[in-house]
Amino acid sequence: MAERTKKQNAIQRYFSETAGELRKVSWPSWPEARQLTILVILVMVFMGLFLGLVDLAANKLLNLVLGIQ
Repeated sequence: MAERTKKQNAIQRYFSETAGELRKVSWPSWPEARQLTILVILVMVFMGLFLGLVDLAANKLLNLVLGIQ
């Protein structure tokens, strides 16, 4: 019976190992996190505009090739 109380099931082991790994993580400081967040947002906006322009150009070219409008 002592073995039964000491042995963790898979779910308990998963959560305890996850908590242990999260303690080892080197978390960024708030200024660094803010700077990286702004960078990600700027890259997303740039890529959105770029892909929008590529889509518009491809649409115009396809319409020209197919003779639509």
